[in-house]
Amino acid sequence: MTFELAPELQRDCIELANWPLCKVLLMNDSQYPWFILVPTVPGLREIIDLDEQQQTQFWQESKQLSELLMSVFTPDKLNVAALGNMVPQLHVHHIARFEDDAAWPKPVWGVNPAKAYTEAQLAELKKALAL
Repeated sequence: MTFELAPELQRDCIELANWPLCKVLLMNDSQYPWFILVPTVPGLREIIDLDEQQQTQFWQESKQLSELLMSVFTPDKLNVAALGNMVPQLHVHHIARFEDDAAWPKPVWGVNPAKAYTEAQLAELKKALAL
């Protein structure tokens, strides 16, 4: 069995990097700094499906992404969540939230239609993140 990114994530996200365990994705919605870690192990649905070594690696990568988002964006709150109700493949959202963002204080899902990044916005974001 080989790893394949869920079609919904392929459709809605921009792939930024491949870390030792996870793909780093950017949700293509410029209203929020919204990133997703996807472990590249086939068939995962839950974090507990990772073996102990993979779990350690996952949490290290989540911490690395979280610290990067805090440093680059200085959000009011960082939301980290693994829901999977619509996309069962294990993926963990890391969303930098601001009290003046388009959805605050509600969850970002479904509040407003997505606004895709422009090429210029994407280039600026990649430069800032150095991914």
